[in-house]
Amino acid sequence: MGYYVMAEINPARKDLLPDVRVVLLLSALMILSTYSYAQSNGMAKSDALSPHVISVFGTPPDIPTGDLSPDVKAAVDIVFKDSLANGGWGKSQAAALDVIAQSNDPRLAWPIADLMRFISQQALMADLGGATQTLLDIEIKDGRYWGSTTDHLMAWNIPAPPDYLDYKKGIFTTLIPGWENIFREGNIDWRHVSWGGVLIDDRPYDTTDEPCNCIPAADNPTVTQAKDATWPKDNDIVFGIQVNGEYRAYPRQIMEVREMVNDTLGGRTLGIPYCTLCGSAQAYFTDALPEGVMRPVLRTSGLLIRSNKVMYDINSYSVFDTFTGQAVTGSLAQKNIKLEQATVVTTTWGEWKSAYPETTVLEERLALGKNFDFKNNRDANGPIFPVGDVDPRLDVHADVVGVVTDAGKAIAFDRRKAMLELQQGETVEQDGIELILDAGGIKAVSESAENISSHEAFWFAWSQFHPDTVLWPN
Repeated sequence: MGYYVMAEINPARKDLLPDVRVVLLLSALMILSTYSYAQSNGMAKSDALSPHVISVFGTPPDIPTGDLSPDVKAAVDIVFKDSLANGGWGKSQAAALDVIAQSNDPRLAWPIADLMRFISQQALMADLGGATQTLLDIEIKDGRYWGSTTDHLMAWNIPAPPDYLDYKKGIFTTLIPGWENIFREGNIDWRHVSWGGVLIDDRPYDTTDEPCNCIPAADNPTVTQAKDATWPKDNDIVFGIQVNGEYRAYPRQIMEVREMVNDTLGGRTLGIPYCTLCGSAQAYFTDALPEGVMRPVLRTSGLLIRSNKVMYDINSYSVFDTFTGQAVTGSLAQKNIKLEQATVVTTTWGEWKSAYPETTVLEERLALGKNFDFKNNRDANGPIFPVGDVDPRLDVHADVVGVVTDAGKAIAFDRRKAMLELQQGETVEQDGIELILDAGGIKAVSESAENISSHEAFWFAWSQFHPDTVLWPN
């Protein structure tokens, strides 16, 4: 297999270009060891799976239960720690990989998949992929070893091996400062977390203009009155938000570059994540929290969970579920902090400023010179990153308007069908929630005509974070 030398990443070298650092990461992480586990005595069947999962992914293998044997656990520690400390992949690692492949323990495919995410050397990737194919009893013909392996693991809900988070944290934090504070126990399924290909935004608050090797959030963004804004085209997509009678448009061109905005609108503070992979812009109030809780300042971690961004608070390093606003790790999770959502209306700049001429819009300079062509086909063949099984009631990239009622019921409205109904003057209602037209977009109101938070997303994203969602029309 050869021997790979670990490259040193100096966190102080902020002058390194993003692609250079990524190359260094990929090169360095080639050497990470995999883990030698053995089959435990018991065998368990995977949880009951839907016929759809079986039809798409086949029948899962039997899964061992219980702890790893002492000998195998010792081998795991030796191979993993030695590889990290000495920076090499040699015969002992290759032998350990063979032990893994012959262990009949599908759980071991999880740490191998984590390692594969960082591998660019084709021969090593093929060896790792061969091991996961043996473990899962699958055949991968297209060379998508990491993606296919992870999709099967997710769809089959294969459990993680003992001490999985420790091993995963070791892989992810070896070279990237900041993630050591991210990988902590909590109400998050670490099996589903992968690297998104970018580095963590760990800049302090209000450093919008400070360059970084990351996706840079915008804090306290500068804005322009609609009458003075000449840069947005009328057909440009914007995400419109209204708080206490104050209106603001967040152009998609800017949100594609920033992916996170910490702002103040209508006298309230907001954290506004945009997941390009999910087609979802959301807005969370970051004030009105319990006494003693500092305002969360949201940042992009560089991690994904089932192709959805993982956001965190730079002050506490608590991770938040981007789709629910619930803190899932760290001190804010211990305090059970859940952020209140505001409605986000997806529409065009022309429609938004016509309906709300008093609106402001983010300044063009925040796009950092980027001008995306949104007719690209990057998602034409499905999500780029593994998501496992997808609820078959809609196409994976169907747009839905998502709502969670006060009682906690999740409802998704097929946006295309809802828009046609609304434009024809029909009523679109489900379980006491009604959709109405707003500035060329759609928002939800309750039976009492009060606004209820709603936003758009791709179906695969909404349905996986709200697996019990009601779908309109049903």
